[in-house]
Amino acid sequence: MPGISAPLETDWSLLRAACGEVSPTQKTARIRELLGFQVRWDSLLSLAEHHGVQPILARSLMSFEDQIPTQTLITLKQSYQANLHKALLLSSEFVRVADSLSQAGIDFIPYKGLALAETVYGDIALRQAGDIDVLIHATDLKRVQEDEEAAYIKSGYECAFDGAAGRNLLEVQWAIEPHFYAVDLDLEGLFRRAQTVPVMGLEAKSLSPEDLFVVLGLHAAKHVWGRLIWLCDLERISRLALNWKRISEHAQQLGVVRILRVTLLLAERLLGSPCPTLAAENLPEDSAAETLAEEIETYISTAKTYDVKSLAYFRLMLRLRERRIDRFRFVSRFVFTPGPSEWAVMRLPKLLFPLYRVVRITRLAGRIVSGRV
Repeated sequence: MPGISAPLETDWSLLRAACGEVSPTQKTARIRELLGFQVRWDSLLSLAEHHGVQPILARSLMSFEDQIPTQTLITLKQSYQANLHKALLLSSEFVRVADSLSQAGIDFIPYKGLALAETVYGDIALRQAGDIDVLIHATDLKRVQEDEEAAYIKSGYECAFDGAAGRNLLEVQWAIEPHFYAVDLDLEGLFRRAQTVPVMGLEAKSLSPEDLFVVLGLHAAKHVWGRLIWLCDLERISRLALNWKRISEHAQQLGVVRILRVTLLLAERLLGSPCPTLAAENLPEDSAAETLAEEIETYISTAKTYDVKSLAYFRLMLRLRERRIDRFRFVSRFVFTPGPSEWAVMRLPKLLFPLYRVVRITRLAGRIVSGRV
């Protein structure tokens, strides 16, 4: 597997090897080789938690118990069991949520989280459990009674709900990304192309594999691919029998070909997964994607969180778009779209609601002067 191999970087290399999807023989040999170096086990476990791949690490290292310190092995097994317990708890909550939505006549698509673990990994214990994510139609969201809430539905994309099993247990989304990212996915099209699959023992809709690859690629890009689990998800999906021509046509329509190219390059660089032949044939080559993948790989390896309010993040999001018109739309929407932070500054009556744009521009100018956007 290509990449970091020096002893001082063993922890990062070992985590990548555990997550990599090269042949089992190569993977075993690579892990065994890295275990021959001095592993900083606390650092490795911390990295695994940051990147959301603790279950994958635990499963990959179980065959090397004789080379792992006893306490580390106990911690790995405990974290694996704790994740399984949480996944089972979320499964029961998902059944309850699905039943409630169905009874209310609300069409929905579960994606990410548990649905992804079952449909792509085939094992809910193998993906770190987080929350329950469902897509719904914006018209089904009962939050349009206030002008402010109506504006939020137009400019925002999700709403989180707490439950008995924890805070932010359920995330209901009516769009894939906030409006200002200027990626206008046709949600109705996603629902039309959805497939019916078993999820937690229920027959539920699921995004088509092609749509899932595009949607999760956009999600990873929004977070600068900062966690390995997102690349693990996308790498596994890319190994399915995908219609890459359809993906390419959709990506060109949305102007996100570069984002998908960067995704595939990062999967190759960090997980040792070669770009599928049909993907390489259908997604146009882009020298800028190569440069961006190299930069982003360096960032991912630092295990730091990208400051999404920084000018650097703003510039990066622009560089990820290959079309000038999309960069223009991104800038204009970012500047002129008010949100909850503007509404919190002052309360305006209905007739003056458009003035929130002025509030937005004023606050944004102040942040730019201070080096934040």
